[in-house]
Amino acid sequence: MFLLQTVCVCVCVSVSVCVSMQHYPAAWGHYDVCKSQIYTEEGVTWDYMACQPEATDMTKFLSVSLDPPNITCGDPPETYCALENPYMCNNECDATTEELAHPPELMFDFEGRNPTTFWQSTSWKKFPKPLEVNVTLSWNKTIELTDDIILTFESGRPEQMLLEKSLDYGKTWTPYQFYATDCLDAFNMDPKTVNELTQRTLLDIICTEDYSRGYVWKYDKTVRFEIKDRFALFAGPRLHNMASLYGQLDTTRNLRDFFTVTDLRIRLLKPATGSTIVDENNLSRYFYAISDIKVQGRCKCNLHSNSCVYDKEKGRLGCECEHNTTGPDCGRCKRHYHGRQWSVGSYLPIPKGTANICIHSSHGPVNRANASSLGVANRNQARVCDGAMLRCQNGGTCHHHQRCHCAPGFTGVLCERARCQGPGHCEEYPSSGQESVHHPLLLHRLHLFLQVCHGLLALLLPQGVMVFSFC
Repeated sequence: MFLLQTVCVCVCVSVSVCVSMQHYPAAWGHYDVCKSQIYTEEGVTWDYMACQPEATDMTKFLSVSLDPPNITCGDPPETYCALENPYMCNNECDATTEELAHPPELMFDFEGRNPTTFWQSTSWKKFPKPLEVNVTLSWNKTIELTDDIILTFESGRPEQMLLEKSLDYGKTWTPYQFYATDCLDAFNMDPKTVNELTQRTLLDIICTEDYSRGYVWKYDKTVRFEIKDRFALFAGPRLHNMASLYGQLDTTRNLRDFFTVTDLRIRLLKPATGSTIVDENNLSRYFYAISDIKVQGRCKCNLHSNSCVYDKEKGRLGCECEHNTTGPDCGRCKRHYHGRQWSVGSYLPIPKGTANICIHSSHGPVNRANASSLGVANRNQARVCDGAMLRCQNGGTCHHHQRCHCAPGFTGVLCERARCQGPGHCEEYPSSGQESVHHPLLLHRLHLFLQVCHGLLALLLPQGVMVFSFC
């Protein structure tokens, strides 16, 4: 079997055509790498591709602020009662004693200790004036959310709450989702759940009642903003088809921006009361307490970097840019690399994507449409080939950067598809810049290669047992 593998690899390299034996998780693509070595007739070269950092716990890199700033309990010390039992009043908050203090950083510390650590607000001692708190999470960096936002409340979950996002470092805010025990009464909105959303209504702002009712039972402490359920509208219920989602993110800017933030703001508008009437004789029952906040995401690097580094001196994250790009988000070309207008990397074609490298000024200027928009751009006006990074394939030639003149038997914007010839079904395979597998000579070599594989398998395996479907 080792001999068979060696022969197959040697034949594969000799004809410059490979049927890939290595299976990557196609759902997530190749976006954690930026280049790979490929074999061509000219020798070994680099094939550049789109890339992005791995997702991680983003709460390790945020700063938190509260409004009003003096809303944290403990100054002066205060005793609290349990929401479900107004006569159980043995919880003390004292900012001057470490064991009794509840500062905001305890929303992000390691959970699992006993007793649980949490941030806590002052009680509703100024009732009927609303007890409202803004908890703002700031990254000083654009990030992309990859999993549900989860808030865990140590007290009862708020009866009214709003989650907001900012894309401009807190200058402006837009709602993400409303939460209430009664959406119509609190926000004049009909209640909905994320399961009622469709691909067409994914960007709708909804109010949900799922996370605002009841006392604090064992499984009743969390409030979610469901990211994965929204992903599933394109990628399927188990996110098995992330290629479909990536294709949508690549071509729909509003969808991409929906999952992108620089800041999040949790607006706590009304604490849990456990009933419709507030007990004015025991207002120490009513307060907010958050034990944990989870935000999973990655740095936004415009598909031009596979790593993001936290600079402790500057207190901010920054992309380690590839593809001759620079800036916190790799949002511009480096000096002397303006031979083509900067463009975000592309998820397409799946799974490797397109790097859209900034090229040296001596090679330009060249203006072209983003590779991800070739399918929708006006192909009579867009510059779709440059002869350097976006080459016409399968022997085609670039004509005035306007179109590819394709060799006989090929068609497409970049001559990437085999033209149907004669009756019958014609398969189309996207080319990756190497010679097409539709070329007659290469097909003949590939046929010989498969025959060799069959012969070796017949010798090495028991008769009738053919388990290698790639031959």
